[in-house]
Amino acid sequence: MTSLAHLAQPGAEIAIRVTPKASRNRITEAEDGLRAYVTVVPEDGKANAAVQKLLAKELGVAKSRLTLIRGQTSRDKVFRIDP
Repeated sequence: MTSLAHLAQPGAEIAIRVTPKASRNRITEAEDGLRAYVTVVPEDGKANAAVQKLLAKELGVAKSRLTLIRGQTSRDKVFRIDP
């Protein structure tokens, strides 16, 4: 996995496309942006929580610093890094 620490700037907004029910948890950098693959199902916010946890780990920040600002029920999500 590629470290995404270079994206961890306070106030930055990170757009990510999510694929639930994947074979393993991972984040990839594609030409069209970041893609997250999570093993959980997209119900009751489980996929959102899994993406938040995975993204925080890759960015090297606490998951409490990531706020989902768009895409609660969409595959395309935008997280903001709080200071």
